[in-house]
Amino acid sequence: MEEFAVRITITISHAVEILAALIIGVAVMQVVLQYFRIFFQPVYKVATQEIRIKFGSSVAVSLELLLGADVLATAVAPSWDDIGKLAAIAVLRTALNYFLERELKHSKSGA
Repeated sequence: MEEFAVRITITISHAVEILAALIIGVAVMQVVLQYFRIFFQPVYKVATQEIRIKFGSSVAVSLELLLGADVLATAVAPSWDDIGKLAAIAVLRTALNYFLERELKHSKSGA
């Protein structure tokens, strides 16, 4: 039963990582398309700040998903090395997310 739980947890962790990668991939494609519209169709008026906010929001969601996936992967029979890596990753991703959210709030209020 424990082996089944480990497999399920690892599978869910990988699925969440794939989902986060897909979110970032779709966000990158949207940014590229919107910038092409700005450059080639001057009538199309999308502020670059709005594009940055949408992309930043997607990255923030992806960071949260990736942190959750790392927690799931480490939750099953972690070694001290795994726990140390998770702590470092959690601190980095949380700091990135904090500053990204702060920048997004500043951009929304200043726009």
